[in-house]
Amino acid sequence: MKPVKSVTIVDDPQVHEDQHVHAVYDQIASHFSSTRYKPWPIIATFLADLPTGWIGLDSGTGNGKYLPLPANRRSSVLTIGLDRSRNLLQIARHAGSEPGYLITREVVWGDVLGDVWRSGVFDYAISIATIHHLASHDRRKIAVQRLLQAVSPVHGRVMIYVWAIEQDELSKRSIPASGTDGSDSYPMTGEDVFVPWVLSQNQHTAKGKFKNDTPSSATSKEVASAVQTFAVETPVYNRYYHMFAKGELKQLTVQAAEEFGLMVGPRESANAKGCRGVEIIQEGWERSNYYVELRRWIS
Repeated sequence: MKPVKSVTIVDDPQVHEDQHVHAVYDQIASHFSSTRYKPWPIIATFLADLPTGWIGLDSGTGNGKYLPLPANRRSSVLTIGLDRSRNLLQIARHAGSEPGYLITREVVWGDVLGDVWRSGVFDYAISIATIHHLASHDRRKIAVQRLLQAVSPVHGRVMIYVWAIEQDELSKRSIPASGTDGSDSYPMTGEDVFVPWVLSQNQHTAKGKFKNDTPSSATSKEVASAVQTFAVETPVYNRYYHMFAKGELKQLTVQAAEEFGLMVGPRESANAKGCRGVEIIQEGWERSNYYVELRRWIS
């Protein structure tokens, strides 16, 4: 397996993301989707607990694996998927379809930083494995604010997942540590890294042919040459990630909420009528990810 490497972002964050996130996912969409099919339990529970009739946003939906949920109450809620990758959206558009039964989902091509939704239009929003692809603290903060802005100020619920520096024993990744303790402004900082993606043999062709297309009449030397050529030409796509440190996601969420004009804490802590706030319902670490669940309120 190719190692995870530390990276220093020297160009414009948008340019960095265009090259090392958006362009990559459009190239690997099919192979990536084939490896992403099982929902995380906490996210599945979050969606299963939503009231019937609610409408929500999956910001950075990818292949749309969360659009069919909840599994025990299909179609009880409507989740609209948004993503920058057109190729992934083509897959998400029919997430949950079965042979002979084509389902069409509501998906939108767009940017998680875009101010495109009417404020409070959604009952809930999820952002799963997306914000860690944004290449600056400020852009990650704006992404959280867009989620808070999109949901109802009275009852809106938000779930965010990001990759963690702390990987579990089942992870294939080892995250290099820079040794930084952050700065005065951002005391808890994670690691900026490239996580390589190597296309499977079935997804990549060498000189216009799959490896298995070597003619049966070929000599052993020709077969060996074809295999070597395939191995050399198999592309490796470096995906940018900001791997979150312990406490960093909560810190980011609190800062985003406060700068958005929200009080952070339970509704009971409001000292006047009409205060707007957000409560952290739960936070934690699950299988190499940090997560936070939020609920908006008005006193």
